[in-house]
Parts: sequence; C-alpha cells; structure tokens
Amino acid sequence: MSENQYTEDNIRSLDWKEHIRLRPGMYIGKLGDGSAADDGIYILVKEVIDNCIDEFVMGNGKRVDVKMKDGKVSVRDYGRGIPLGKVVEVVSKMNTGGKYDSKAFKKSVGLNGVGTKAVNALSEYFMVYSVREGEKKQATFCRGELVEEFPIEKTTEANGTYVEFIADDTIFKKFSFRTPYLVKMFWNYCYLNRGLAIYYNGEKYQSKDGLKDLLEDNMDGDPLYPIIHLEDEDIEVAFTHGKTYGEDYYSFVNGQHTTQGGTHQSAFRESIAKVIRDFYKKDYDASDIRQSIVAAIAVKVIEPVFESQTKTKLGSQEIEPGGKSMRAFINDFLKEKLDNYLHRHPDVADTLEKKIKQSERERKELSGIRKLARERQKKSSLHNKKLRDCRTHLTDLKDDKREMTTLFITEGDSASGSITKSRDVNTQAVFSLRGKPLNCYGLTKKVVYENEEFNLIQAALDIEEDMDNLRYNNIVIATDADVDGMHIRLLLLTFFLQFFPDLVKRNHVYVLQTPLFRVRNKKKTIYCYSEEERRAAIAELGKNPEITRFKGLGEISPDEFKHFIGDDIRLEPVLLTKDASIETILSYYMGKNTPERQEFIIDNLRVEKDPDDIAENDMEEVEKAS
Repeated sequence: MSENQYTEDNIRSLDWKEHIRLRPGMYIGKLGDGSAADDGIYILVKEVIDNCIDEFVMGNGKRVDVKMKDGKVSVRDYGRGIPLGKVVEVVSKMNTGGKYDSKAFKKSVGLNGVGTKAVNALSEYFMVYSVREGEKKQATFCRGELVEEFPIEKTTEANGTYVEFIADDTIFKKFSFRTPYLVKMFWNYCYLNRGLAIYYNGEKYQSKDGLKDLLEDNMDGDPLYPIIHLEDEDIEVAFTHGKTYGEDYYSFVNGQHTTQGGTHQSAFRESIAKVIRDFYKKDYDASDIRQSIVAAIAVKVIEPVFESQTKTKLGSQEIEPGGKSMRAFINDFLKEKLDNYLHRHPDVADTLEKKIKQSERERKELSGIRKLARERQKKSSLHNKKLRDCRTHLTDLKDDKREMTTLFITEGDSASGSITKSRDVNTQAVFSLRGKPLNCYGLTKKVVYENEEFNLIQAALDIEEDMDNLRYNNIVIATDADVDGMHIRLLLLTFFLQFFPDLVKRNHVYVLQTPLFRVRNKKKTIYCYSEEERRAAIAELGKNPEITRFKGLGEISPDEFKHFIGDDIRLEPVLLTKDASIETILSYYMGKNTPERQEFIIDNLRVEKDPDDIAENDMEEVEKAS
C-alpha cells in the first residue's frame, strides 16, 4: 500500500492567524531582514500607517506620530478612531473593516481588510486602542491571539487610533529597520497628502507642493527646465528632464507607492511621448523624448486592483469599474494640461525640444557602436565564460518570487568558482570580472559599448533598451574585503551611478557581506562578520577554539559559501540619501581632486591589526573566557 495516502485526516482548516503565519508571503510579500525597502518588516509599518492615511484622506486628522525604539513600533493618528465596539474584530477577524463601504473609503489604499490583521498575527506583541468622544477601548494580542481585552473607560485623549507592535523574531529572523527606508516611506506619504504631518521620533515631515517637492528633493543635480507640475481631480503629475541617463519614475495609486509601476505608469510613458510629438508636430522617437526624464504621477482609483497584497504594481485597466480606461484618462489629461502649459511657456518648450534633439543625436551616434558590440558578443565565447547564468529571471517570475533572482558580480576565477559551486542554479547567476574595471566617471555612454567588461555586464542585465527588462532583482557586488576588493567595488558603483542610476535608486544594488572570521571547536562553528562577533564567539565556545581569518572569497570553500549566499545571506544595500547628489559623490571620490581625497583618507584611516597580534589577543580572550 502507498505510504502517501490522501484521507480526511489530511484535510486541515486553519484559522486566520495560523494561515497568515504559515503563509506570510501571501499577505506581506517576502520576509527579508530589513536590507531591502520591500522587506516584510517595512510592510508591517506601512499597513498600519495606511489606515491613518485613509483617515486623513477622508478629512479626519492631519497628524500621525510614529515612534520606534529597540524594535518596538508605535503609530498614533488623530482621525475618528475605530468604533469602540469593533476594535478587537477589526484587528483580528478576517473580512472585517470599514473599507468594504465604498462611501466611507471611496479611494482607499487598502480594500480587503487584511492589513492590521497580518501585523497582529506576525507580531509577538500587538496592542491597539481607539479613542472616540472621551471614551477609550484597548486590547493586547500575542501572535494574533487575544491576551487581554479591557473594558471601555473614560479618557481625555484626543480621538484617533493607536497601534503598537513588536515583530515576531521567530518569523523575521535577524532583522533590523534601516532609517533611510523608513524616512523615504514617510516622505512619500507627505508628498501625496499635502497638509499631512508625520512625526518620526519627534522629527517632522511635511510637504507643501506635493509631487513638485518630491522631484526637487530627489533629483540628481539641477533640472534642465523648471518642473512642470499639473493637477486635476484624481490625478497629479510633475516632470522635468535632468542630466543623467535613463528614465526615473515615481508612481502612486491612492497614496500607495507602486515601486513596480503598472498600468498608470505605462499609460503616462506612452501619453507623454504622444502629446509632445503632437505639440511639436514631429515624429520624435519615444526613447529620445523620455531620455533623462524624471517624473512623478499619482492617480486616485476607485477599487484599485493590484497584482499582489503588497500593492507594488497596479493592474487596473480603468480609472473606476466600468469607467474610462486608464490610458484614455491619462492621455486626455496630458493632452489638455501639458499642451496648454507648453504654449504658455515657450522658453520651456524650446529647452525641451533641444534636449530631445540632443538625445536623438546621441542615439544615432551610438547605433553603429551598439551594432558592432552585439556582433562581438555573438562571435566571442567570452560572454558565456564570464556569465554563469541561472535558469529563471526576474521577468519570468511572479511578484512573490521576484526578489529571489540574483546576479553576483565577483572578481577572479577562484571567488567566482566558489560562488558558482555554492549557488542556487535556479535563481542565482555569477558574473566574473577580469581585473579592475575602468574608472568611467565623466565618460559618455559610448564607453559602455567600447569597453568589453561594461558591455558584457550591461548585456547580462539586459538593460540596454529598457530598465523594465532587468533580468535580476538583486545585483550583488561580491569582492574581497581588502584594498583591491574595495577599489573594484567603488569602480563598479561608479559604473552603475554614472550610466544606470535607476538601478541604485530602485534598490537593486547590494554589497555581499562575507565573514571575516571562523571560530570553531569540535561541537560548533560560528562565522563572524566583525571584531565584536569574533569576541562573542570566543567567549561562547570557551577554551582553545580554532580561529581562521578569511582574507579573500577564494579562500572560502564552496561548502561553507552555501551558508553565506543562502537563507543566511547578508546584503548591505547601496542607498542614496535624500540630500545625496550622484554628481557630487562621483566627482569627490572618482574625480581629479587627489589631494583632497588623500586628506580624507588620512583623517579616516583605520589600520587593521596584524594577524599574529590578533591570534595573540585571541589566546588572551580564550584564557579569560575559560
């Protein structure tokens, strides 16, 4: 008889919290450790704040207080407050919420009543209270289970809802919140909701001019012409052209940052090219019109359809069920507003057309070089030697699997060999560099095609024509933790920032963290990523542990490397802060100001101890520990 029997005993019915905890990806996307902006812990914060924003949109409460300390997150709004008799149900009973009533929340961020339930189920501690007209109702939970429900009591607090939670570390392992991701989230809420004030640990975030502020705060360098800011009911658009390569978009639906775009962003890209062609009465290539564009678009949609619970890509084809198509809605808006603007501002129209013609000249100049580069790729076997590809790519996968696709860019055959033997062949690819890349700061895109190394990286990523063709979600720089490795890392970052800044801005570029030390005895092995971890491992293992200092990736065996690029992978994101200018960064670190950099290096020099000195100190620490 078969051992794999299928009987009534195999059928299970999970309650709401069990299902969320068993399948968290269905509700919050990937878990992660906080190194990526769309990791689950940020989705928990967002789900709570989304409810506050919905209250603001409905005209209730202009302030949201967010506090975070030692992993505990608290969010307080000053809206109407959850109806007191439903406080427990709203955060613990599926298919319960106020957003099913389209009159109350006509253009809400969340529609399915899942958000705070997911936060509750995935938190080791969750507390909620609501204040309405001098009365307060409070309840606490543990992993979705009601711990205590308090009776309604009198209070002098202002109306609103308070939520406090600590993410469950049995689900979110070794996570940490990164302030730049949180700050970006808060600013986006403020850009989309003028008049709203968010206070994060006491610091205030507020926007006066919406999407215009967003572009001014996030543009790299000065715009070629004043930002064009257009508004109408249910739509707001701001755009200009900059001096960097590529297209840079910020798109939103009902206040939700759709990081993967969707129908509204696609419609905007098509429509802006069409309207500009019609205005100049010339058949400019769409890529020339959009080259170096920096744009933001926000739409409000009734009952939006997203492609996942995390709401990062809009799927709605219509602005409202049975209404005008998204494409027609955005095209009609731009046809009227943008055409009028360009007629009223001939100086802007003139600058814009000059930019389009410049892009056209550059594209034609590169066309011959591109053709030769493709021919070289076909004839050369070097591409296949340098890229050990994986079986599936970013464009092949659905939303909940996209984060798994990774390209490791590493140096030398030994390091790439270790990673290649250790990797998941389904989703992890390896690109092997030959020596140090060229310092490309200040060079034109011509060098991308003429330089074999850069051309092959571009081809591996498939980003020549359109960033949406990107084959890997994570581009991981994996170099040795020595001077040469750091230099290679810097040269690669220069390449991405110079020619493909969107890869960094969209949080695709990371640095692989590998252990500096291995501390082990006969019973246990501990990998340490810092001096502090090394000392703690020595204290834990006690007398006479074996201590190894890893100097290069090639020294780590494939069997060990599996730990560092598998479930326990540590990735450090490459982040650009709100006030960081790419041009300023590159000119300082990669320009010709050698004396200034030399002075900086001397002032910030850190000397690593000699391995013999480390070994001697280790023995002293072992003796202390024992």
